[in-house]
Amino acid sequence: MFPWQRLTPVLALATLISAFGSSFQYGYNVAVVNSPSSFYNTTYLERTGRPIEENFLTLLWSLSVSMYPLGGFFGSLMVAPLVNKLGRKGTLLFNNIFSIVPAVMMGVSEIAKSYEIIIVARFIVGICAGLSSNVVPMYLGELAPKNLRGALGIVPQLFITVGILSAQVLGIRNILGNNTGWTLMLGLTGIPALLELLLLPFFPESPRYMLIQKGDKNTAKKALQRLRGWDDVDSEMAEMHLEDESEKADGRLSVLSLLSQRSLRWQLVSIIIMNMGQQLSGVNAIYYYADNIYASAGVEENHIQFVTVGTGAVNVFMTISAVFIVEASGRRLLLLCGFGICCGACVLLTVALNFQESVTWMPYISIACVIIYVIGHAIGPSPIPSLMTTEMFRQSARSSAFMVAGSVHWLSNFTVGLVFPFLERGLGPYSFILFAIICLVTLVYIWLVVPETKNKTFLEISQMFAKRNKVEIKLADVDLKTRAFRGEEVLSLGGIVMGWKCFNTACVFYFTSNVYTIFYLSFACACC
Repeated sequence: MFPWQRLTPVLALATLISAFGSSFQYGYNVAVVNSPSSFYNTTYLERTGRPIEENFLTLLWSLSVSMYPLGGFFGSLMVAPLVNKLGRKGTLLFNNIFSIVPAVMMGVSEIAKSYEIIIVARFIVGICAGLSSNVVPMYLGELAPKNLRGALGIVPQLFITVGILSAQVLGIRNILGNNTGWTLMLGLTGIPALLELLLLPFFPESPRYMLIQKGDKNTAKKALQRLRGWDDVDSEMAEMHLEDESEKADGRLSVLSLLSQRSLRWQLVSIIIMNMGQQLSGVNAIYYYADNIYASAGVEENHIQFVTVGTGAVNVFMTISAVFIVEASGRRLLLLCGFGICCGACVLLTVALNFQESVTWMPYISIACVIIYVIGHAIGPSPIPSLMTTEMFRQSARSSAFMVAGSVHWLSNFTVGLVFPFLERGLGPYSFILFAIICLVTLVYIWLVVPETKNKTFLEISQMFAKRNKVEIKLADVDLKTRAFRGEEVLSLGGIVMGWKCFNTACVFYFTSNVYTIFYLSFACACC
């Protein structure tokens, strides 16, 4: 059994620095794109001597928006090779290149009188977001003890919402959302990257990466001791050694081998459905439609920006709530409640939008639906999928799993941004019924398939899925359930089957045929 772990200063600071330096930028750059719209008109007029055509302006605007998720998709494709080569911390440090360079580009775009620079910079900063949205949860999931893994796993999503809120606040016309301040607003994305580049090198690399993938036991142990705040980390080291042994039969899994691995089939299907459900459930469409809903409720145009900031604040508050309740409630319950709330909100919003012209108080119901939807998405569908991607896969498959999950996430994001304007034009408010159906299907799948993973080791979670995959967890090509040697007994330690053998007055734990001493029991065992 592992001791109940506390949040140490080293672990807390590593979490805050990596989340602020990387995840914050993801959220900030989602919302900051609204600022430079007038620059496109002015630049085109100066170049050609005539006003920009509406269709061409729409094309430029669509490119500026869509380049970000497209860059995110390409960033996701880079996850596995980078984290395996550079490590988790090393990849986060390297990733700052994709933030600082586009920050400078966007900052000088007005001087260069080039909106093309903004479009290219949006693609590059999208690569940054694609990497950080996968690597930060992976890094924190491997740093955290199992009793804090859920709370720390939601921190990246919290900083994403804080980034969105920060961009919304700075985008208020009286602050930076005007003709003179927008270049500064776009360039500010480089500041978190610089801080991470300066501070993160002082914090440890993932102990699991160092031990299992690099074979550096001493560095892994020192990192673990710094993160836990005490010297006795033998139990966690033993669990990591056991995970390492259990994966030797598979080796490091590429994406192609991951797709064909029967022992990981339901884990893979689960992260694909959860990430598709997260993005296709209509969260971006809700934000897209929100301004129209607020305007129809009688909110003055100049005040809509403040209501939008209020919605962003609700998103931050509910994500903070999720950080504190995830270890008590569990991941599965938050997902079920979140998708259920979003489904109900989408149905009610469809009704409210259809009657808001004829019923005077109905627009207020529409506003309530938007807020309820944001609350539902913030407690489950937004933060939990990346956390469960960390938990469902062991070390050899985790980087490839994040590569798949991230690609699905960003492609779904790109698809919604591309398709929803046409969907809304064709179906109007009934487009939210489609999102309600997606929420319901995802909810049913989670109810039937996805297990609870709180307070479980990565190996214990793998064993839970092994039953559904109809396979058995193997250790160095030895079947743990059937292998027994003469003079050996079978012992279950924290759900992990191990072998033990008696030597007079000491019991030596070891991993089946590969003898590896973990510790000696200094008392005589009963059979000696």
